Amino acid sequence: MSARQPARDTPARVRSKYILPALTIGAVLIAGALVATLWKQPQPPVTTAHGTSEFIGSGACKDCHADAYRAWQGSQHQLAMQHASDASVRGDFNDAKFEYAGVGSTFFRRDGKYFVRTDGPDGALADFEIKYTYGVYPLQQYLIEFPDGRIQALSIAWDTRPKEAGGQRWFHLYPNERVDHRDELHWTKRSQNWNFMCADCHSTNVRKNYDAATDTFKTAWSEITVGCEACHGPGSRHREWAREKNVDPTRGLTVALDERHDVTWKIDPGTGNATRSTPKDADREIEVCAQCHARRAQIAEGYHAGKAFLDHYRPALLSPNLYHADGQQRDEVYIWGSFLQSKMHRAGVTCSDCHEPHSQKLRAEGNAVCAQCHLPARYDAPSHHFHKPGPGARCVDCHMPATTYMVVDPRRDHSLRVPRPDLSVTLGVPNACTGCHADKTAQWADDAVRKHYGHGPEGFQRFAATLAAAERGATGSDGNLAVVSNDLSQPAIARATAAEALGQFPSQTALAALRRGLTDADPLVRRASVTALAPLPIEQRVPLVAPLLDDPVRTVRIEAASSLAGAPDTALDPTQRASFERAAAEFEQVQRSNADRPEARTALGGFYAQRGRAEAAEAEFRAALAMEPRHVPAYVNLADMRRSQGRDSDAEAILRDGLAHAPDNPTLLHAHGLALVRVKRVPEGLDALARATQLAPDDARFAFVYAVGLNSVGKARDALAEIDRALARNPDNIELLNAGAAFARDAGDNAAMARYMKRISALGARR
Repeated sequence: MSARQPARDTPARVRSKYILPALTIGAVLIAGALVATLWKQPQPPVTTAHGTSEFIGSGACKDCHADAYRAWQGSQHQLAMQHASDASVRGDFNDAKFEYAGVGSTFFRRDGKYFVRTDGPDGALADFEIKYTYGVYPLQQYLIEFPDGRIQALSIAWDTRPKEAGGQRWFHLYPNERVDHRDELHWTKRSQNWNFMCADCHSTNVRKNYDAATDTFKTAWSEITVGCEACHGPGSRHREWAREKNVDPTRGLTVALDERHDVTWKIDPGTGNATRSTPKDADREIEVCAQCHARRAQIAEGYHAGKAFLDHYRPALLSPNLYHADGQQRDEVYIWGSFLQSKMHRAGVTCSDCHEPHSQKLRAEGNAVCAQCHLPARYDAPSHHFHKPGPGARCVDCHMPATTYMVVDPRRDHSLRVPRPDLSVTLGVPNACTGCHADKTAQWADDAVRKHYGHGPEGFQRFAATLAAAERGATGSDGNLAVVSNDLSQPAIARATAAEALGQFPSQTALAALRRGLTDADPLVRRASVTALAPLPIEQRVPLVAPLLDDPVRTVRIEAASSLAGAPDTALDPTQRASFERAAAEFEQVQRSNADRPEARTALGGFYAQRGRAEAAEAEFRAALAMEPRHVPAYVNLADMRRSQGRDSDAEAILRDGLAHAPDNPTLLHAHGLALVRVKRVPEGLDALARATQLAPDDARFAFVYAVGLNSVGKARDALAEIDRALARNPDNIELLNAGAAFARDAGDNAAMARYMKRISALGARR
């Protein structure tokens, strides 16, 4: 899934689990490359504690597991991806026409195959064969293969819902935009690439097989769709066990998904809530589901059931572009990050308590699925929900509100939270009440809840105000974030989010909290604590972070390696240096495994630059730009390396070249403005800094730098005006307030200085 500029960051987008910066590309497909097709290919056997096991396909399971196999047939998993055929294609290919952004596309059949005539990489109309179907309900997408093995997801999809529900039509996934062949979201671009964005979750045992030397793919799988072994691991040893009935205690499985075995839930008549008969002591099942139901980046291939999720994937935290401040889903986040916030997860509920895993259907219909653990007389009653039967009386309406993605696909929030219209009033987050009562205000909903229940709601999650304040840069956030990050009663994913945010508020309070976070039992918190220590001088960072180079979890180790990349040889003792080199090798391997992405090449370039390997760093930055001439981080990092080498003129030229490809990018403009100032072209530099603030008016740092520049050339009044403009958007930003007070003092404007000082004092009092 591509990250867009905020104005274009809508829920209607191609599905992906990946969490990487802006995925932009204008790559030219290699002419004359050998045809590389997607195919079923034998994969190396998997080594387990009791021998090796191989993938054998779902068909090998049906004789012994007939009921599960029948339930899987026709499920979303079984139909996740298929070869295009009369049996799999749901769309209208009878010369159907579709118009979008001035392009007329035609869907047709020829020689028993399926085709679309639409705009290709160069914008010209051409015929493309549909090789695979992708998904089945409520929409189906279609995949097109190119000679270099690149498989692309067409952005025109078929609405498979019944006609009376608005379906049985072609539609575009970006209906409110005009996506043409130059746009990063065009179906031929990297943001719609199946090999990286989709394959790992829609097929079983995928190997991307990208060749960086030729920029080609030979992506392979063991089973084209989500088969039994996607969740249970390779099955050859289990089949041997079933035939031989040997003494293998694992029954030949790579994991035992038995967390619900012999478990019961007993409802307490007093509270109306159930308690698990035995505490859940592992997350095996949730980790298996998380491989595809988490918003994450893949950091290593070869995951199978039973392996550690965080050794292969780097999941997103509750970042503002993905989640609202209270943790409700904003972008499509695929359930895992939401469920981790829930009281149900804390109580020991697993995915299969509610979902039958083979059919993916609910264990019971409607409110009955919740009644497994919540006494209906107490909760499925007007005394609880205050609604007549129907909408509003359904548990999911209040506790799992849905957001529609990809135009037609509603996804329910799995944080299972108490509706909080009071937070809508104070923080602007959504609430389930006005989601239904769209003609009412949040204040109306808050008043109604208080009237019905006699008090304001609280719920399980208590981090919203802290994360919201940190997002706006509020003074005193370090203390509140420290409390949340170290509060073991709160969800680990929220504590990790708070820990990572502490990096924006360096203080002794933050440092103390992060020291504790580095030894936290949860790896999400450890990883986030390492990230947050980035502002700390390297000599202070080394003794804190070095122990995590040997962390048992790969995501933590590579974060530690990245954090210490700039450490001089003398800063690490021989043991630490050996640990660093091992973790650094893992970091490099992670980036190499994603070498088809400009983000990975840029990350590797930055890593090399910190290690003093300038030539290798430049090669990676240049490789990223060859893939995507508009990839801003590569320009900025390469220019910064030139600056650190004392080559300011070269740095300015690099940024100027970047602006030729992305003229309205505020980050590039800001960096270019600073570069121009360094080469003594101050008026041009100030113009660029001004343009950056205009394009990113909420960025307090851009405004601060521009104001400093204005003040330095004697334009104190203009500097103060810029400070006041930025403070209107960032009222608690202490950096802006301090700058305003200093500029007013230097200008002899005592009244203005007093106003700034008063606000600074008020913030200090609140802190």
